[in-house]
Amino acid sequence: MVTRPNPSTTPEPDPRFASYADRVDAFLDGLLPGADVEPSRLHEAMRYVVTGGGKRVRPLLTYGAAEALAIDADRVDAIAAALELIHAYSLVHDDLPAMDDDELRRGRPTCHIAFDEATAILAGDALQALAFEAVVQGAGAAAGPLVAAFADACGSQGMAGGQVIDLQAVGHAMTLADLKRMHALKTGALIRAAVVLPAVLVDAPSIQRKALTGFGECIGLAFQIQDDILDVEGSTEELGKPQGSDEAREKPTYPSLVGLDASHRMANEALADALDHLRALPGDHSLLSALARYIVLRRH
Repeated sequence: MVTRPNPSTTPEPDPRFASYADRVDAFLDGLLPGADVEPSRLHEAMRYVVTGGGKRVRPLLTYGAAEALAIDADRVDAIAAALELIHAYSLVHDDLPAMDDDELRRGRPTCHIAFDEATAILAGDALQALAFEAVVQGAGAAAGPLVAAFADACGSQGMAGGQVIDLQAVGHAMTLADLKRMHALKTGALIRAAVVLPAVLVDAPSIQRKALTGFGECIGLAFQIQDDILDVEGSTEELGKPQGSDEAREKPTYPSLVGLDASHRMANEALADALDHLRALPGDHSLLSALARYIVLRRH
């Protein structure tokens, strides 16, 4: 059985985090249209949101899954970049006045504040389209199943559907089961896709897909619980966005439903369960292990 991690100990970042983050950043820079290319304002906004920082968790998970499946990194560059583009587009739309109406993201003005609402909407739309273009270009013979899996993670049965449930839940009580389902779609679907898509790319055996799916589901849950904890315990400076915003909007969260102590326990249980799934993988899963611990022990 995997030893449960100590939440009071923050591990040193694995040096591969920075290496792979730099790798996907370079790929994204080549993928995004230049800010001087017309329509320049749209392209400037796209670059503003994608290159403006971020932990690159989803791309790192993709590279970690590639290592665990013994796949060369260059085969998953496009998938890693596409996941970050989808994540960036979701944040742009999530911050809009029609949704969370946030003015600060990653320590600087949100896209609709830095530009305007119409440009922010269109930047998100264009980032989504570019993400699918990247997936197709990097998929080769696996384009059909890869695009289908990618679309499932983004659409009404994935991220977009979870966002709708999240908006409808404001000011309403939720059961723990309903909260888990909401975040399994809104946050978890894209995190799960980050580790499963490399397996789809190479048509990995079902036992390996099952292991990565289980890992992705557990670590997606842990990620969201820790996000909710940080909204209570973190600072605006650490988070890069307003602290306490979920409580201010009366959003259901794990701390509001089960309390902080139980939330910490749930996050660490989900982490231990995630680590258990990795034993079925044939390659080096040390990067996935390090990322899993980082997700639960991070402070931003």
